[in-house]
Formats: sequence, structure tokens, C-alpha cells
Amino acid sequence: MQRNQRRGADGPGPGRPAPRYDGVDALLADARSRLDRISVRAAFQELITDEDAVLVDIRPAAQRAAEGEVAATLPVLVVERNVLEWRFDPRSDARVREASYDLRVIVLCQEGYTSSLAADALQALGIHRATDVVGGFAAWRSAGLPVAGVVA
Repeated sequence: MQRNQRRGADGPGPGRPAPRYDGVDALLADARSRLDRISVRAAFQELITDEDAVLVDIRPAAQRAAEGEVAATLPVLVVERNVLEWRFDPRSDARVREASYDLRVIVLCQEGYTSSLAADALQALGIHRATDVVGGFAAWRSAGLPVAGVVA
């Protein structure tokens, strides 16, 4: 698609312009307006009681190595942000076996910002139960929830 081509109502093409935001804070607020974000304790509770829930850590490997990870005893998948949509779109050839429109995907980043944008992108693909964790891994670790690896 050419750089200045506009998106139409049904996708790329002439017509309606792409949404524009007054900065990243407005973009984030818009994404969060569509999410029912959850606390770290609520996320933990879902993971231990709902077999259709999976925590998805989207942090890069270097950040996980430096900060630690959610304990592998919980249903957690590591899917870095740059491939998230491909891994969870049920139509994608690159999807994980868990990918489903009804899967409860709880996205986790370091502090709860990138995860909001990521969860909103998953909802846009039709994964309607996607959400993210308020405060991210930093809040998870501070709450004393199960972690593994180096803890800075």
C-alpha cells in the first residue's frame, strides 16, 4: 500500500482516512476504552481456575532475562510482541495450537502499556476475550505472585 493511500470502509483503498490520534497517550486511551483490564490478582485467579485462560508474556527475551518471568507452573506462553497477531489469529498458518476466537488471552508486558495495545489488536482480529494486566510483570512480581529466573 502506498504511504499516502487512504483506507476505505472495507479495508485499504480510497475513502475513509485511517484514524489519527493526538499522541500516543490518546492512542493508548482509545485501545483501553475497548478492554476490560484486570489486576494481577484477578489474572492469577483466572489462570488457576479457568482452563480456557492463557497468560501471554510479550516482553523481549532480554527483558525477561533481566526482570524474571512468570513461573512456568502456570499456563503462560511467551510470544514476543512482533509476532503476536500471527500466533493468535486462528486463520494464520503461523498460529499456536491454542489459538481460538473464544480463548481467554491475558496479555502481559513489563508495566502494562504495550500489553493494552497488543490486547486491543487481538480483539480487532476477533479474539473477543483478550485483555491485559494492569501494571504488567512489575506489578505481578511486586504482588508476590509466582516468578522464575533473575529478579532484579
